[in-house]
Amino acid sequence: MQNTNSKVQDPQETAQIARDLIDYIRRSPTPFHAVENACTLLNTAAYTEYNPGDSFSRTGQFYVRRNGSSLIAVSLNAPLEQGFSLIGAHTDSPCLKLKPDAAYNKLGYLQLGVEVYGGALLSPWFDRDLSLAGRITLKDKNGKLQNRLIDFQRPVGSIPSLAIHLNREVNEKNEINRQNHLPPVLDLLDDEPDLQDLLLKQLMLQYPEETFDSILAFELSLYDTQAPAIIGLRENLIASARLDNLLSSYIGLRSLLEQGQQRNCVLVLNDHEEVGSASAAGAGGPFLESVLRQVCGDELSYRRALEKSLLISVDNAHAVHPNYADRHEPKHQPKLNAGPVIKINHNQRYATNSETQAFFAQLCINEGVPYQRFVVRSDMGCGSTIGPITATELGIRTIDIGAPQLAMHSIRELAGAADSAYLLQVLTAFYNVRELEIS
Repeated sequence: MQNTNSKVQDPQETAQIARDLIDYIRRSPTPFHAVENACTLLNTAAYTEYNPGDSFSRTGQFYVRRNGSSLIAVSLNAPLEQGFSLIGAHTDSPCLKLKPDAAYNKLGYLQLGVEVYGGALLSPWFDRDLSLAGRITLKDKNGKLQNRLIDFQRPVGSIPSLAIHLNREVNEKNEINRQNHLPPVLDLLDDEPDLQDLLLKQLMLQYPEETFDSILAFELSLYDTQAPAIIGLRENLIASARLDNLLSSYIGLRSLLEQGQQRNCVLVLNDHEEVGSASAAGAGGPFLESVLRQVCGDELSYRRALEKSLLISVDNAHAVHPNYADRHEPKHQPKLNAGPVIKINHNQRYATNSETQAFFAQLCINEGVPYQRFVVRSDMGCGSTIGPITATELGIRTIDIGAPQLAMHSIRELAGAADSAYLLQVLTAFYNVRELEIS
């Protein structure tokens, strides 16, 4: 089912939104960078940063970080008894993360031990120009522990495929052993590698005014250095890493910054969604509840506010693939550039119900934004989002939606440029809706 009663988009505006999106993704190779870049935009819009233990203001605009990889931003513009308009997304994407003692010499190759994070499509990681980025925790010259973000921003390695001459059945049967086949090659060497030395040299390049003593720990990921791009004969597609789910994170942030300050608006960007959300920074942790409780001040105000609140969980949806159309439910086949997708699963893998589905559909109709619906085939498993987890934790009305995309969880994904503009339009409208009640 699909609503096609849409307004004509401004091509220049749509193109600009797509360019802004891919610039944000390019500068955000890890959740730490995504949150840092989001904070920069919030600071520009006069948001104030609070520490988790601070007493929050019950007016104005502020944000709170957790673990440097999750973020909650709040804009309070109405009495708390009117509730909150919440948009939620996640900052993490499937990738390859370095093991703690990662570097080793094998047959004269400098390699790195890696762990697969989340449900990554592994074959696209081969033969790509890969770089390293993430967070390093170190000791400075005064013996104080510090966190620093690092990004090599250039190709430092690759995971070479085995030549077809040595594996004639690779196109029919491609078995990837995560332990043996995924370590990237970074260099040729004769002795044992010193990864700490390599990381310290990169830190000196990024932070030339600082002096660091030693690296104690790190959370580093490999990423593809190929820049995001607007592609297609009519330039109406976006090809990029991490569209799932930095597309939703960025559009949610833009919506917050463009809201008209009529509602109490909350943006939630959680880490660790791809591995189940069970962490202090994930949707299964206490981050959102603790912030909302501090804003409300007492239990009764908190409960009253939640009863009047609604969460839109925004996470990309599966567009129908022209080469694999049989993997979709026949009457629920979302298309690129055809508007946001309402995600429905009666086994509660998505939190959408008839009330929240109707609310979002009417919002799209009012805005002239096309929308689509998705349910998974009855003989296939269904993914999930932060939506059901947050709804379970808070008891808040929730709908799961997202922009349609192809190649989800690949190192390079594909989405429609127009869908980013549609999503921005309807989410900004949501932040400005005066009434969330359904009688």
